[in-house]
Amino acid sequence: MARVASNPLSLPRFRPYFQVSDTALLFKSPSLSPYRTRKFQSIACQTNPLPTQTQPSDEGKVLAEPDSVDDSTSEATTSSVGGGFSESPNKNINRRIAIGSTLAAVGLFMSSRLDFGVSLKDLSAAAVPYEEALSNGKPTVVEFYADWCEVCRELAPDIYKVEQQYRDRVNFVMLNVDNTKWEQELDEFGVEGIPHFAFLDKDGNEEGNVVGRLPRKYLQENVDALARGEASVPHARVVGQYSSAESRKVHQVVDPRSHV
Repeated sequence: MARVASNPLSLPRFRPYFQVSDTALLFKSPSLSPYRTRKFQSIACQTNPLPTQTQPSDEGKVLAEPDSVDDSTSEATTSSVGGGFSESPNKNINRRIAIGSTLAAVGLFMSSRLDFGVSLKDLSAAAVPYEEALSNGKPTVVEFYADWCEVCRELAPDIYKVEQQYRDRVNFVMLNVDNTKWEQELDEFGVEGIPHFAFLDKDGNEEGNVVGRLPRKYLQENVDALARGEASVPHARVVGQYSSAESRKVHQVVDPRSHV
């Protein structure tokens, strides 16, 4: 291209030319070195201006998140246990102890209710009438008692247990000493203190008697001997603490046929 000559106005001289960018050379030059090609690609694909610092991939982040959550959860749990909630296990233990104690108390109450909830009224209601006992061919236990007798009330649970064990083979009769109907029986069996237990064989003959508060085995062994049909009872005459029959309160019998 022709050069522009100087003129009297002293305009600055310039030489026009065309400058080709490196990018154009990279695409046009067939002899481009691999080094520069890789450099161009690395520059084009680079997202981080610091090539030495690499970011973890999304896949790595997803896999790491559960572990991080678990770690954070365990740390939070540890911190909470070590912090203000350290007494929670103690509260749970105390609650369990309280529940166990309550259940034990209920069980004890129910068992005591079964053992000591039996009254003289219950025994007399289940007793066999005296006349029937003398005629049904079974041995008989006759108890002379009174509602005001403290020892009689104390022994009621023991009588009930023995009765439940032998009631199919032995008659259990209850005669209230306050009932004037039984004046003859009081004299016949020599009742001076109550409770008075008379043991009769199947023919109505007395084999022995036990008076007052005594261990249950005395009553049970005698009843067992009657049930087996033995000629005598092991405890024919035993006396414990009793209430005097002289303190009996005589009352008018509403039903003369009553056995209580």
